[in-house]
Amino acid sequence: MGKEHYEYSAEVALERLKAGNRKYVEGSFTSTDISRAVLKRFKDYGQHPYAIVITCSDSRVVPELIFGTGIGDLFVIRLAGNVIDSHQLGSIEYAADHLGTGLVVVLGHTNCGAVDAVLAGHSGEYIKFIAESIKEAIGEEKDPYEACRKNVEHCCRRIESSLVIQADEKKYGLKVMGAIYDIETGEVKFL
Repeated sequence: MGKEHYEYSAEVALERLKAGNRKYVEGSFTSTDISRAVLKRFKDYGQHPYAIVITCSDSRVVPELIFGTGIGDLFVIRLAGNVIDSHQLGSIEYAADHLGTGLVVVLGHTNCGAVDAVLAGHSGEYIKFIAESIKEAIGEEKDPYEACRKNVEHCCRRIESSLVIQADEKKYGLKVMGAIYDIETGEVKFL
């Protein structure tokens, strides 16, 4: 694989995400072709997503809609609090290295239940490992937006600690960046 394998550079992928989000915020949606011919094409030729999006499991956060994309455009990884562990990192490395995806976006969001739980001091059995990761990321931060931002930045650093990702950044121009989705306005702010 090489940069010549990338259908879209990180810069072009970012502009596509921004343009899609503008349409989403304006309320103009594009339809996605899910015809049998399209589905067969994906079966026969595989996937070629132009961006990897790591985001929260929150049902209000749907990257394909937020960025106005269709089937095959995004490689989406979802986990409460958009935390990164070895499983997520392996998926990111796969998409970056084997699918030729040139942009990785960690997408946090306002009113995140996982971040709010940590801020409120809850770290029960169901979210123990997620809460520990978020707590490490936010430290003593009390402001919900700043906690979200710190968590996103922490996740970006975790991704960039990968030797595979570092090699792809140097060799092919892969970019890792954070963003925050405002669930009230629909707007994505790239950090």
